Amino acid sequence: MSELLLNRFLRAFKDEILPLTFEGVNSGNKIFGAAIINKNDHSLVVAGTNNETKNPLWHGEIHTLKKFYEVDKKKRPDEKNCIFLSSHEPCSLCLSAITFAGFDNFYYLFPYESTSEEFKIPHDLNILKEVFNVTDGKYIKENSYWKSYAINNLIEEIKTNNKKKLIDAFDQIKKIYVDLSNKYQSSKEESSIPLK
Repeated sequence: MSELLLNRFLRAFKDEILPLTFEGVNSGNKIFGAAIINKNDHSLVVAGTNNETKNPLWHGEIHTLKKFYEVDKKKRPDEKNCIFLSSHEPCSLCLSAITFAGFDNFYYLFPYESTSEEFKIPHDLNILKEVFNVTDGKYIKENSYWKSYAINNLIEEIKTNNKKKLIDAFDQIKKIYVDLSNKYQSSKEESSIPLK
């Protein structure tokens, strides 16, 4: 993975996803967001965030897919020519949606363990265990449909002096997500979302 692309991913979170997530959390939504980027030039196709207060199925990834398919088909890149970014490792609903939509990849900032422990949203792991008998979120991360990548692991693999800049940028983004999570957690009882 190139440093240039990792920098682009982190910029997408900071500049394109998080501003939407601020608005979403202020409306009572969870902190999950996503973006779809063109593989060729790394331009943003669309970004979105959780919108469960309008529809409990509009998780960050699902709502982003909704926006993607609202782009005129003549202007919208093919799914195989896109990179799918997710703030958190996608839940079973979002994994399925990414698969059915035909994307061959997705990259995420925070794994299930972080979602459950640090962000206090355990539903992803619970559903995988209760419905699919998948313990500890250990689904097959590379399969005939797609490959998935943890962005923090890709940063750890960097061997150059720029690794510290990437780690610092990741940590700065994580701090923002933690702050947003705390805000969501403090007001979630007022939300109409079924699985808080």
